[in-house]
Amino acid sequence: MNLFIVGGDSRIGFMAEKLAEAGYSVSACGISSARIVQKSLLEGAAEADAVILGMPVSKDGETLFAPFSKSKIALRELTAVLRKDTPVLCGMASDVVQKIFLDAGIMPRDYFAREDTALLNAVPTAEGAIEIAMRKLPVTLWGSECLVTGYGRIGKYLAGVLAALGARVTVSARKEKDFALCRMAGLRCVHTENIDAHVGKCRVIFNTVPHMIFTDKVLSALRPDCLLIDLASLPGGADRQSIAARRTEYVEALSLPGKVAPETAGEILCGAVESILRERN
Repeated sequence: MNLFIVGGDSRIGFMAEKLAEAGYSVSACGISSARIVQKSLLEGAAEADAVILGMPVSKDGETLFAPFSKSKIALRELTAVLRKDTPVLCGMASDVVQKIFLDAGIMPRDYFAREDTALLNAVPTAEGAIEIAMRKLPVTLWGSECLVTGYGRIGKYLAGVLAALGARVTVSARKEKDFALCRMAGLRCVHTENIDAHVGKCRVIFNTVPHMIFTDKVLSALRPDCLLIDLASLPGGADRQSIAARRTEYVEALSLPGKVAPETAGEILCGAVESILRERN
């Protein structure tokens, strides 16, 4: 199959190389890999059996997220050259982006919406978050009071790794099922609505909840030397104005897999793309 990859960060470059190693004929436009043949949009789209876009597809809703491209690539410029019968695979396409494709008669398939992909993506995310904590804190994670807010894919893996490192881990959740899972894993747990009564003893907090749970009330209860690492997708889980008025060290840690482990992240995305192509065939 001829695969044409357009835009994306470092992990997409590694994904392209992994797909080429797997036997696909891969060309690209605006990616970081020197091992992949670069083609124009028109040429690449004309030859493609499938087109693969980066993650996220766009940050502004108008142009592709393509930090390695020498020029901006408009979404409508891309849809104008795509054949209607060419499968388009992408990651984290917003409603605005999806509408642009649908208006052009193209139905994109989100490879990051796959459960297996999202689960594996939790690994480099958790490792990246721990690296930030180790670099920022003047103490070891071993023996430190840590709070992980949210017990989804990332929260489960992160809490387990922190506990293995010897941290004193508490997890905040809302569902009784998650409380039971925490206890089974030997973790302490607290209801998310009551974290203001718990955060005062935490040295580091990892947030995975993409909702405003760190209100002014919660932030006012933090100890002065607490480190708050926000892993949640935008808008995140913290009140930015309240943080700015306090001494709390706040790290907005978005898209960590592409920053701390792009090769591993690229290999995970390669697996997702291959699975979708196999399912289509």
